[in-house]
Amino acid sequence: MTTCNTESKERTNPFFEPYNTPHDTVPFDRIRLEDFEEAFMEGIRRDNEQIEKTINNPQPPTFDNTIIDKSETRKGYYDLLDRVSTVFYNMMSAETSDEMNALAQKIQPILTKHANDVSLNPKLFERVKAVHRHHRRLTAEEKKLLDNCYDGFVRSGALLDDEGKDRLRRMTEEASMLSLKFSQNLLKENKGFTLHITDDAELDGLPDTAREAAAQTAREKGMEGWLFTLDHPSYAPFMTYSTRRELRQRLYMAKNQVCIHDNEENNLDICKRIINLRREMAQLLGFKSYADYVLKHRMAGNTRNVYNLLNKLIEAYRPSAIEEVKEIETLAQKTEGRKFRMQPWDFSFYSHKLQMERYNIDSEMLRPYFELSKVTEGVFGLANKLYGITFKENKDIPVYHPDVKAYEVFDEDGSYLAVFYADFHPRAGKQAGAWMTSFKGQCYDREGNNVRPHVSVVMNLSKPTADKPALLTLGEVETFLHEFGHSLHGIFANTRFESLSGTNVLWDFVELPSQFMENYAVEKEFLRTFAFHYRTGEPLPDELIDRIVKSRNFMAGYNCLRQVSFGLLDMAYYTRKNEFTEDIIPYEKKAWKKAMVLRQLPDTCMTVQFSHIMAGGYAAGYYSYKWAEVLDADAFSVFRQHGIFDRETARSFRENILSKGGTEHPMTIYKRFRGGEPTIDALLERNGIKKVTK
Repeated sequence: MTTCNTESKERTNPFFEPYNTPHDTVPFDRIRLEDFEEAFMEGIRRDNEQIEKTINNPQPPTFDNTIIDKSETRKGYYDLLDRVSTVFYNMMSAETSDEMNALAQKIQPILTKHANDVSLNPKLFERVKAVHRHHRRLTAEEKKLLDNCYDGFVRSGALLDDEGKDRLRRMTEEASMLSLKFSQNLLKENKGFTLHITDDAELDGLPDTAREAAAQTAREKGMEGWLFTLDHPSYAPFMTYSTRRELRQRLYMAKNQVCIHDNEENNLDICKRIINLRREMAQLLGFKSYADYVLKHRMAGNTRNVYNLLNKLIEAYRPSAIEEVKEIETLAQKTEGRKFRMQPWDFSFYSHKLQMERYNIDSEMLRPYFELSKVTEGVFGLANKLYGITFKENKDIPVYHPDVKAYEVFDEDGSYLAVFYADFHPRAGKQAGAWMTSFKGQCYDREGNNVRPHVSVVMNLSKPTADKPALLTLGEVETFLHEFGHSLHGIFANTRFESLSGTNVLWDFVELPSQFMENYAVEKEFLRTFAFHYRTGEPLPDELIDRIVKSRNFMAGYNCLRQVSFGLLDMAYYTRKNEFTEDIIPYEKKAWKKAMVLRQLPDTCMTVQFSHIMAGGYAAGYYSYKWAEVLDADAFSVFRQHGIFDRETARSFRENILSKGGTEHPMTIYKRFRGGEPTIDALLERNGIKKVTK
């Protein structure tokens, strides 16, 4: 029990009791900061109590009294540690504060120690090992859970001697804290920079939407003029449209020098230590490198296959990328004079000019037709056309910020399917980027009830202004579709065990549902369902749609190599077999050099803000985006063949891929949908690299 300072009566920590909210959703309106630490500590105590019960069970180890008791105890409000951890770490990304950051620093080592206590518990592992060797006849899903459980112990050091276990404990605890510090530094640096403009002459070239948004940001800070930030909706338009080259340079350098300044938020040494710790942990567990450790449980299987994909893409796309950059440089010199030397902060500006010259289309032309509420209706409508599901806002469901909307999702037969949260806009306590997450995973409880998921998409889309609603770019529509694809993977989950449901799949398969949905962004049939001018109600003109389609592959070569460069950088760090002692900045330039077609600056750095591979789950796995892109292009070709809204094809995609989670190997379920293995051909054809075969 906790006592409220402003109330005379005691209150119960919301995590300690049933939520008593619609669909057992998180009671954000009742949770206080002090509730987290108390719930964490009590959750650890209950977890330890359950583990003691399992290892002291006098009955011989079985799948039911060991694996399910150990892995799948969460089937109600009593699994406290899962409940509080889920809420806390989601808030750390979406709505953090200095107080939460301080609590995270305090609680993170305690949680890491607890995780190690579980995975390195010899008595618990003995029971798991016994079941792994001798068990009753299991279903395919039960066998998958058992294999994952046993392998999880082994990969966490269960087979090490005592000295090795102690060493692994120390390294995992240090790595956990460093990843947390990395994220906190990045958030502080990103939110700490602003470009304050008071002379409207310095806004030259900027569209009204960018000016209005900057003016509103300034007003929110109690300042005059216009305020630009490193948040994408502010940064990207400035780099694309501003004619003030010196200001573009200032903003670009601020963005690309984040976390390399001589201050407390410098991430250079943190990155170096994370890289070395992961290598040491992998080698302690018997692997040559961290990449070898990771790829053992990926579709790619090994580093050779990863590099094979990346090198194929470089070979296929590099000629186009080089030509694209040359065309932009030619245009820049035609505009500025032959002696003009294009710099990275010029690239977006002149590539936009080339796009306008070639296709007469840009983001600002389309914004009036992509009003956020209509885009939301369009995305929900797409899900309805494909799968028959519907979304209904429920304002009785508590949310963690006024920007967030909560929806109930209903299946085609009207039955309840899931809760869907949408968090659209940037704010001070929110990390950059976009992601999908869950507040509750799908599973079947012990009584046989199908516990439905609560999923959330968190983005940083353009905000509404004083006189305009939120108007999106086409890129932001694609981002929405991407994260919505992840959410459908969670919404349609239909497996027995939570740890195998939804997005709990091999990491280089998880991007298939998300990238698949992006295909619809330039489909005329889809755009016609929602793209109406926010003032006049006029539909997006056919000739503009045609220009969108024609310009789809503008800069396809460059954009592909950009993603490949990140994959190369990731692999360069995590395929290392020896200690990393080099300076990160020059090492980075060398690592991705063969995928680079733009001039690199010596005093900028990506690594220190590369959250995916330093604080996320993509270390030795960033190639997954391109791996899954091969899959998504191949999968969408099936829809093209039968119709992009074809219900039977969508039913197969839902049943064979979206609902299966990690219950089977991804290639097995993909082939069940596709009828064979994917090839790179569909991707090359989609990007215009290879001519479409008839």
